[in-house]
Amino acid sequence: MTKNQSKKTRRHDRILDVLKVDPAKRVSELAHELNVSAETIRRDLAELDAAGSIRRTYGGAVRTSNLEPALSDRLKLHVEERERIAGAAVELLDGIESLYVGGGATTLQVARALKSVNRHMTILTASFQVALELAANPLFDVISLPGNVELQEGLVHGPETLRFISEYNVHCTIMGASAVDEIGVSEALPSAAGVYTAMIGQAQQTIVVADHSKMGMKSLKRILRWNEDTSLVTDAPLSGEISQSLSGKGVKVRIA
Repeated sequence: MTKNQSKKTRRHDRILDVLKVDPAKRVSELAHELNVSAETIRRDLAELDAAGSIRRTYGGAVRTSNLEPALSDRLKLHVEERERIAGAAVELLDGIESLYVGGGATTLQVARALKSVNRHMTILTASFQVALELAANPLFDVISLPGNVELQEGLVHGPETLRFISEYNVHCTIMGASAVDEIGVSEALPSAAGVYTAMIGQAQQTIVVADHSKMGMKSLKRILRWNEDTSLVTDAPLSGEISQSLSGKGVKVRIA
């Protein structure tokens, strides 16, 4: 390996490490962080994209993976964006009396915004943290689903969880996402994917809450395909391909 090849390899490894922490870095940010030109970064990203290590996006890149960081790590990322998304999502719940809430960093922000609502709601969730946040509101009937514990994500799952979900029809499900593309939403954790799919199936409508880092990505298990009964709340304008697909399927999009 030549000296130049070695430098490039180290730079490629560094780019992948950076994208693992922040999955939606801009070219300008990567160039500044690695102390190289934007043109060098663009060439590196093109090579990593060709190798399947990343997926190029407008102005940057995202790392391709079927895995997500642990919830405790994700809670530190995109906090302001997720707070805006949560506030906008709660505004869509006017008149909603019953609700499923999924797990994840963004849905936890939704729970924090939702607990100040001054009316009765029945809320079912598989997430321990979401249940604890919402239980602080005495007007809410909060039902924590039974099942096997998935400690890293703070969720329950399994056959007992799915049976319980099947007994409750709700007005709306609020769902986070590991990945969002022009087809729909996918989830990295198989055990969670089954729970989320069941929740969506028992709701009249679904609101997906996802920040910009999830856009244009695919993950392990598809949990939702876009349709006229779904809404997406995000923090940045969508790419042309995704925007056109959602518009054609009647999906309501709100930019927080």
